Formats: sequence, structure tokens, C-alpha cells
Amino acid sequence: MPRIPLTWLAEHTDLPADASALQVATDLSRVGLEEEAIFGAQVTGPLVVGRVLELVKEPQKNGKTINWVRVDVGPEHNEELDDPEDPQPGQERPSRGIICGAHNFEDGDLVVVSLPGTVLPGDFAIAARKTYGHTSDGMICSGDELGLGEDPSGEDGIIVLGRGHAEGLTAEPGDDAIALLGLADEVVEINVTPDRGYCFSMRGVAREYSHATGADYTDPSGSVEIPQASGEGVAVLLRDEAPLDDVQGCSRFVALEVRGVDPAARTPRWMARRLTLAGMRPISLIVDVTNYVMLDLGQPLHAYDADALTAPIVVRRARPGEKLTTLDDVTRTLDAEDLLITDSDGGEGARILGLAGVMGGESTEVSPATSNIVLEAATFSPISVARTARRHRLPSEASRRFERGVDPQLPRVAAYRAAQLIVEFGGGEIAASVTDEGAAPAAAAAISLPLGDAERVVGIDYTSQQVRGSLEMIGCRIEEGAEGALAVTPPSWRPDLAIREDLVEEIARLVGYEAIPSILPTAPGGRGLTRAQRARRDANRAWAEAGLVEVTSHPFVGEGIFDALRYETGDPRRDAVRLLNPLADDEPLLRSSLLQTLLPVARRNLGRGEESVAIFQLGTTSLSRGAGSRAPVPAMAQRPSDAELEEILAALPLQTRSLGAVVGGASGPDSWQGEVAPWGWVDAFDLARRAAAAVGARLEVRQVEQAPFHPGRAGELRALAADGTSTVIGHAGELHPAVVKEFGLPARTSALELDLEALIAAAPAVVAAAPVPTYPVAKEDFAFVVDQDVPAAAVEAAIMVGIGDLAEDVHLFDVFTGEQIGEGKKSLAFAVRLRSTEGTLTAEQIGGARRRCIAAVETAVGGVLRA
Repeated sequence: MPRIPLTWLAEHTDLPADASALQVATDLSRVGLEEEAIFGAQVTGPLVVGRVLELVKEPQKNGKTINWVRVDVGPEHNEELDDPEDPQPGQERPSRGIICGAHNFEDGDLVVVSLPGTVLPGDFAIAARKTYGHTSDGMICSGDELGLGEDPSGEDGIIVLGRGHAEGLTAEPGDDAIALLGLADEVVEINVTPDRGYCFSMRGVAREYSHATGADYTDPSGSVEIPQASGEGVAVLLRDEAPLDDVQGCSRFVALEVRGVDPAARTPRWMARRLTLAGMRPISLIVDVTNYVMLDLGQPLHAYDADALTAPIVVRRARPGEKLTTLDDVTRTLDAEDLLITDSDGGEGARILGLAGVMGGESTEVSPATSNIVLEAATFSPISVARTARRHRLPSEASRRFERGVDPQLPRVAAYRAAQLIVEFGGGEIAASVTDEGAAPAAAAAISLPLGDAERVVGIDYTSQQVRGSLEMIGCRIEEGAEGALAVTPPSWRPDLAIREDLVEEIARLVGYEAIPSILPTAPGGRGLTRAQRARRDANRAWAEAGLVEVTSHPFVGEGIFDALRYETGDPRRDAVRLLNPLADDEPLLRSSLLQTLLPVARRNLGRGEESVAIFQLGTTSLSRGAGSRAPVPAMAQRPSDAELEEILAALPLQTRSLGAVVGGASGPDSWQGEVAPWGWVDAFDLARRAAAAVGARLEVRQVEQAPFHPGRAGELRALAADGTSTVIGHAGELHPAVVKEFGLPARTSALELDLEALIAAAPAVVAAAPVPTYPVAKEDFAFVVDQDVPAAAVEAAIMVGIGDLAEDVHLFDVFTGEQIGEGKKSLAFAVRLRSTEGTLTAEQIGGARRRCIAAVETAVGGVLRA
């Protein structure tokens, strides 16, 4: 985000002398530039200039040599020092004694001294302290300690007036060093929305400050002298043969030569200071000037070493297999969509000079020996620059501006402004010729704006003067249009103004958002939550009431999770969606199961002191539609066609809302009554039934083998429809021992996961009200011996069919296996409630129902009533 030093802002607009960073931030917020941070004065307290009176070098036992220094810090700050136990070096006189480890100064030098009470950057408070056998009454400061960065001269050590950071400065002992070095500057950092790229410059922010306060504004681009060129300079060829969305990657390219620059010339202190305050590190005069002009005007620039450049400069798309080592020393494999700056017209010795609008390459980088340069100022397509920067994960100050749109009228202005600054401080001569290939686009088409549109859209009765004044303030040209409407032509620096609603937004912004009354719309009655929303909340509440804690886990996973959960090779859950730009390289996939992220959360909680786990989450899971199902990228210039939208939707991952839980360890705290029962697989199935009951659905459980569950202790969850059909909506059971060990969970930890959307869909839209019974119930228990692989649900269904309408409820209450039953057999015991709606059941009716039940189970599943 841009950082705006107030002293720099004041060059382009009338800033009150007593304006604070907080007040400026408040003013800018009124026109939509939100404050991100405020940086006050970096140094507070008594930071003064001092003269070195005496210096004594004292070798130490650790091999270091320190300086015991007597410093004159002015009559106001000097003290009488007459301590026989700690004598000062040299003649006794009012001064301060300070220990210093630097060695780049001598007697008579003017230095910067922070006295006790000074607070340096990083909240570093200075106080008198005993060190190396002396009382050091302050500190002699270096540039780094004052937040000035590295010394531009390359000299290490403290600041000496007249050299490095303080070149050209002089003062007297006791003078305020904060004002002398510009350390009182305040800075406002602002957040710029994507549609207002012009505010990535002091020029743009000063204009907005003028809009907010009415202060006078001076456009810095208007003061740049542009001489008449005598001809073409360095040859430039624009050869974008594969433009993205039929938009040329480079519409204008200005190249201007400057020759004879002194390679040893240093950046002036004021410029280096401004760059530092704006968040950029000073490097060298040429580089610093290009950065300074970019921050000031908003036009990114690039400087090439002219002696390393072979004309012509060619702007083209990358070819297969091409690579480039950028200025950050990273070698990058290029994509066919990357727009490049090259030289030599593709002939022998042709080189790639940089990624257009993003970053330059090493081959023509400005070096400490560079004396002849070519300045580039171009207009690049925002789409092309944005895609290249994201593809290579290479956000730069230039790309941030180009991808938001740069004023196409600026390239020539910015190139000459930079050239003039380089010549002013580094010598040399600006070439009489200049290359201006391509052209600035024609003025934007006028937008028709009826005078009443602003009131119609915003609801405020704006006057004609407010409408015209607001649009003229932002630089629009207004003419009378047809039928009383205004014909509004946006300025070149506002590419975001394309339709009349954009103009209305500007009117509302500049007249003031505070003028728009806050009126809450009346909510329509009888709507409320949808059925699905209510069902999701009910399911969540049911699990919370069962003692579980809801958690949130990020949906990103690594490929190793599939093996950790023991998925087979062909398991569809391995077909996860791969992200093109993941937040973390080791988690490039979207989860295909909630347990893939819930189990790591359980492990983390247990690792931080929890002794048991009972957590759940409602979240989305995604499955890929296949390797070739990549969604197309539609053009940004117009709405995608219906066919494009269908193709995009068809390529989207299969996504659903799932409900998952992990339970293990003790189900509650121990008490005087003894240990509580641990969570088990029975609880997992009970939780599934609770969720189903909460949404009004019915569940059927069938035994299956499914990773990551224990074979024989897992079940398939099926939602029963009204027509008797069932749909698999999830699984529950005890986790496999290997999975429990992998995640460090309590023994026999259980889990479940179900597709909540499918469960809700299976529930009836309207739950039928059960009539209140008026006759007594009859209870019967049955225990059937069946084969081991017969599901209890099948026996239950046979009981319901056999008994018929008299069966009010059937409930499995016991499962038994053992020698008494026989190998391969099990006993299932059911409690059955019988009731008639016509009268009290007789013994004959109950006996008949019992006989029908036994016969139905024997016929359906081969079950035999246990004796």
C-alpha cells in the first residue's frame, strides 16, 4: 500500500503547516482512501548535534577497541563533569562523556548525539548507563540507528555532518538534529482500491486531498519541460503477434537516452530520505530517480545500461523454452502469454531484457560503472501485466501500477522528468532525439449522463452545480449532450470511469457519503430462514447439545494425507482439486473429505494438553471433475456468453456441505462416582442419528469396509426416502488403529462424516404430525439368530412388514455372538411396540402379530427365533 510522507504531499497541494498525519488520514478517508497505518516521527526527545572535543581509544580484554569521547552538545545540554572516579578525556569543561564503538570520526567532527530521554526507531529508549568502566551519558548515532538506512557513501559507522547521510549539512553544537535530518516527517499509509490506480502516486493522492479539503492543487506533470525532439532515438519495434483478448500488450513505448552520467554521483539526501519514508530502499542515483518519478507521477520507469543494449528494442510475446534471469537473481521459465522486452530484433545475440511492466533482467542492469542509459517509459496492458506478475509470483511496484491502469499521457513526461533529475545531480546530457513508438489512445468516449440520474441512483437531490462541479473537479470535460443530458469525457488517468453509474459514484463520493441518510429497508415478512438453513442450524445444535465442540479448519491439504488415511489407489477421494496458486506449497489441494482436516485439528488439540477429543465441523468438500476440466477464462471486456457460463459451471468442482466429527477418549470429566465411559463407535452412529432426527430424515446403517475406518467396526449411513429407497450419505465407525497411531489419537477413537445437503434433501419438506394415541401399547421382544453378514436394518424391515400397521416402533437393543449361537451366526434382539388405532389389542391380535413377525423374518433373511 502507498506510503505518503506529508512533506512530499505538501509539494503538490496546500497542506496546513500544522497538519498532522491523523488529520490528513481523516481527510483522505472522506474521499474513499482508507487509512492503513500512521507512522509518526521516527525519533523523539533530545537528538542534537555535537562536536567531538576529545577522543581516547581504549583496548578491551575481548579484543575490541572502544572510544571514550568528550562531546560538546551545546550550552543547553552540556553538564559539568568532575568525577574523580570516572575522569573525562582531555581538559575538563562542560560536555558529555559517551562510549562509542565506531571509528570513522575524529576530534573536531560534528556528530549526531541522542541524549538520555531520546527514543529511537523500534521504541529504543536512551539512558545513561555504566559500560566498559565508564558512565556513557548518551549515544553517538549511525544512520541505521536513526532509521535512515545504509549510508549512501557506503561508509560504515556513525553520521558525520558533511559526509554520507549528512552530506552538505552543517550546524552548531546543540542544534536540533531531528529537524536537520528530516526525522520529524510523518507518513500516512493508505489502502487503494483496484479501480483507483492513479492514487499509487503523490500526484494522485494530492489531487484527492484537494478534493477532500478544497486546498489548491498543482499537477507536477505540468511543470516538466519537454523540448522539441530532433528525431528518432533508439529504434523500438512493437511486435505483439498474440495479443490477449485482442488488446495489444504495449500501446506506447518512449525511449530516451542520457549520456555521460557520473557513475560516482550519489542520490541527494532529500530524495533518498523520501524514498525511505515511502518504503523503498535507496540504491544508486539512476535507479533512485526512476523510483522517485514513479512514486511522484505514477508512471513506472526502467533504466537500461545503453552500452549493454543492442538496438532495436523489441516488444513481443515469449517463445517456447525461453528463460530469463530477473533482477532478483531468479531464473524463470517463460510462458507464451508473457510480454517481453528484447533487443537485436530476434537475430544473433538477441537477449531478453525483461518482463514488460513487471521486472527487468540482469543483462542490461544499471551497474556502478554505468554512465550511458536508456530510459523506458511505456504503456502496457493491465491484463497482460497482471497475468505475468501472478504467473511468476512476482509482484513489483511497477506491476501494481500497470495492472490498475497508468495514465497513457505520462510516458514522455515521466521520461524527461527522470532525465532532467539525473542530469541535475549526476551530470551528463539528454539526447536531442527521443523515440515515441505507438501512440497514446484517443480520448475516452463521452458518457451521456442525464442530470437527474444521480438523484435516481443515490436518492439525494443533487443540484446541477454539485453534479457539474464534482465531475469537473476530477478532471472530466463536460459538454451539453442530447435531450438535456451531459456529455462527460473522463480524464486520461481515470480508466475506471466507463459508464454513467461510475460518474454517479464519483458525485456521491465527492459531495460526501455523510450526506446519504442511513435508512434501513423494511424486511419483508413471512420469509426468514430457508428450510436448508434451518436444517443446518438444527444439525449443528444437535451435536453441540451432545457435548461436541464446533471447530473450523482450513480446507487445504497435502497429498500425503491420502496415504495417512489409508485410501486405496483408485479411491475417488484422491481425485482432489489442485489449486494453481496455493497459500502453501505443501498444501496445494482442496480437501475431498472433512476428516482430512478434522483429524489434524484433533492431533493439534491433544498436543496442546487436551486429554480427549470431541469436535465437529460443518464445511465444504470438493471433488475434481477430472484432469481436463479446467474452467476457461472469459474476456473481461464484456459479460460471458451463456455457452461460456455453462462451460465454466461444467468445469467447477463437485462441492457439497458435509458434517464431520471425531470423538475419542473420556466422554466427560472424572468424578467421585468413578471414571466416565469413553467415546466409542456406538456414539458415532448415535451422533449420525441425532443429525438425521434434527433435519427430519431417517437413517439406515449397513456394515461396510471403508478407509479410514476399522474393518468390522464401520458402517455405511443411508438416508431413507419416503418411497423406501435409500441413498448413501456418509460413513461412521471406529478409526483404523494405524490411523489412530498416525495422528496420535486416544485408543479406539471414532469418527463420522455425512453429506448434510443429501441428508436434508432426503427429509420430507413437511413432517407429518403423528396422531396422539388413545389406546394402550403392547410390548413384545424378539431375538432372531441370523447369518453374520445380515444387516440389522434388513431384519428390522422384515419385522415392520410382517407385523404391518400394528407396529408402532421397532428398536434394536442387543447384538450377541458366541458359541451358544454357532459359528458365522449372530443374535439380534429387538423391542417392538404394538398399538392399534381402533381399540385395545387382544391376546389373539398380539399373538397373530407375533406369528407374522417370525414368519416374515424367516422368509426375508432366514432368521430363526432364538429359544
